[in-house]
Amino acid sequence: MTSILFVCLGNICRSPAAEGVLRHMVQNDPDLKDIHIQSCGMGSWHVGQLPDDRIRYAAKNRGIDLISKAQIFDPSFFEKFDYIFAVDDEVLHHLYKYAKTPEQKAKINLLTAYSQCYPNENIPDPFYQGDAAFDYVLDMVEDACEGFITYLKKNKN
Repeated sequence: MTSILFVCLGNICRSPAAEGVLRHMVQNDPDLKDIHIQSCGMGSWHVGQLPDDRIRYAAKNRGIDLISKAQIFDPSFFEKFDYIFAVDDEVLHHLYKYAKTPEQKAKINLLTAYSQCYPNENIPDPFYQGDAAFDYVLDMVEDACEGFITYLKKNKN
């Protein structure tokens, strides 16, 4: 089973959006049925909360339900997940600080590493922005997840 973790700052906008988008994209794909997908945040401000209403609304308009509850990153996740995706360079830096071995560091990547339209770009935090920012985040996340799915299918054992 392949396991994927998305990480942002508070786990209420970008990383739960990525979790929901990828889960939605693979749900009916028999080649990708054995995937475990989760998200978390670097901070504990929102632990136990659903994603922000604005990202949930924007995702719902695309037919995607965001239902995960916020949790904080735990260093044990390095042993539980095959791929750990940071939404931006700040989160990437934090994850690298937690990683203790080269194997752990090799699991970390920027979410947009597989993106066709936004390669290796930071996904901006929409929290203090208008509604359009949430749609832009979803555009970036969808593109990155499509690229990652293509990568997984090409590299499936």
